[in-house]
Amino acid sequence: MMQSFPLNFRRAFLLLGRLGLGGTFIYAGYSKLFLPNLILRPLFALRFSLSANLDGFTRQVASYELLSPAGASFVAHTLPFAEILLGLLLLIGWRLRIWASLVSLILLGFLGVVTRAYLLHMDINCGCFATPEPLTGWTVVRDTAFAAFAILLTVFAFQEARSPHPWTVPQKD
Repeated sequence: MMQSFPLNFRRAFLLLGRLGLGGTFIYAGYSKLFLPNLILRPLFALRFSLSANLDGFTRQVASYELLSPAGASFVAHTLPFAEILLGLLLLIGWRLRIWASLVSLILLGFLGVVTRAYLLHMDINCGCFATPEPLTGWTVVRDTAFAAFAILLTVFAFQEARSPHPWTVPQKD
């Protein structure tokens, strides 16, 4: 007897969510590391470019006025690498519940910080994708959509872990 197709709405959302959020996180981390200064020809310029980009991102993190200078430097020097790693882990799909939960928490943190800065009318650069983007209501809406998407991905990942896969369910004769 043929089994039913194992792709339902939840599994399709998990696949598309992993690809979408994973790709977005990889691009966000990559853009913070490499895009502001595109002088990547020789190797010494790569090192200069990375340090210059991370220093610029440190100034963007510090402009939110939430962390000490050392805290802003720590966040700016670790966040791009963490974003790339989390994006890759989402794309792979290994231990999805853990990484989707962590991505949801990070996106909720981003949403809180951006909303706070928007409500305080801070005239700063968002710093999300390394492009000079002013902090507007659109930024808050976009971050809200990303956070909601990540939370839904996490909920579906936990639901999927509880249900058996259709190919492993014993057949009824």
